[in-house]
Amino acid sequence: MRSSSKRLCALPIVSVVALLAGLGAAQADIVIGLGTATTGPVAALGEQSVYGAKQAVADINAKGGVLGQKLVLKVGDDACDPRQAVAVANQFVREGVAAVVGHLCSGASIPAAEVYQEEGVVMVSPTATNPLLTSKGFPTIFRVCGRDDQQGVVAGDYLAKTFKGKNIAVLDDKQAYGKGLADVVAKTLEKAGVKVAYRGSVTAGERDFSALVTSLKDKAIDAVYYGGYHPELGLMVRQAQEQGLKPQFIAGDGLNNQEYWSITGPAGEGTLYTDSPSAASDPKAQELIASFRKAGLPEPGNFAFYSYAAVQVIAEGLQKSGSVDGPKLAKTLHSGSYDTVVGPIEFDKKGDVTKPAYVMYVWHDGNPVMQQAAK
Repeated sequence: MRSSSKRLCALPIVSVVALLAGLGAAQADIVIGLGTATTGPVAALGEQSVYGAKQAVADINAKGGVLGQKLVLKVGDDACDPRQAVAVANQFVREGVAAVVGHLCSGASIPAAEVYQEEGVVMVSPTATNPLLTSKGFPTIFRVCGRDDQQGVVAGDYLAKTFKGKNIAVLDDKQAYGKGLADVVAKTLEKAGVKVAYRGSVTAGERDFSALVTSLKDKAIDAVYYGGYHPELGLMVRQAQEQGLKPQFIAGDGLNNQEYWSITGPAGEGTLYTDSPSAASDPKAQELIASFRKAGLPEPGNFAFYSYAAVQVIAEGLQKSGSVDGPKLAKTLHSGSYDTVVGPIEFDKKGDVTKPAYVMYVWHDGNPVMQQAAK
């Protein structure tokens, strides 16, 4: 166990953890934390994760809750920032949460996992894909999504086959998720005998990409892979088209958000990205879709569905273990199969899902459309 003084002094607490209202219970019986980004550049993705988790808790409570008790969700805003994520994790530990859904970003999840592991708290991330999250084999750390070293191979293979003999650029945003994903894509291309014509980075939050676009034009780039989130790529795509550069842009699941099209407009037409198969067509997903529509939100994407699934996994695990004890819950999660809105989930010894899948999507007329299944 890490001492309380060490936890509190390691990093300043700069986030506010708020009780999410409207879950049908005035007082928590079993409290679950949700670490996500409700502010910052990817807050739109965080909003999806909040609504997904909120709906899961509401649905579970409507069916009687867990262990005869109601669930309550507490949301901690980490803004996808590592320091804030550690502060949120420490806050959750102090408040005695039974488990945590989170965190949204890999860069936030990895340091937060250290806190949860030392305190014996189960964390199930819905969307953190960097392999480092589970590489240490912490028994209380899980994720319900795939990994970048699986997702990046899909994108790298596609580029190698589709743009063989062409000039390919690989960019990232210097963050754990984006850089990790881009590195895998670059290595996959090299393994296929394809030389990367331009390898570069941008800074998260950057808005002016004119110099980068000029460099890409000078290199006569035909395809650009970007490891990062939608705000930067959206601006990059729009500015590239304004300067007469129209390569094929490809990214990872950080592009699964309607805000991307709001930034690009028609310039985003044809942008590709990899992601897990959408759960939207599954009958189990219809309640979540209906809740989004009722709230006047865009149609839910995988960030909502996988947050919903993470809550389901935790709830089923608690029910099966018969206890809110963290280590006991972790042992249970490692040994069973869990029925979720994104399909059955089983975990390997590291806490990764045993059967990850990725598909390719294309942005068309303002919406992402699935193109092909990953192999």
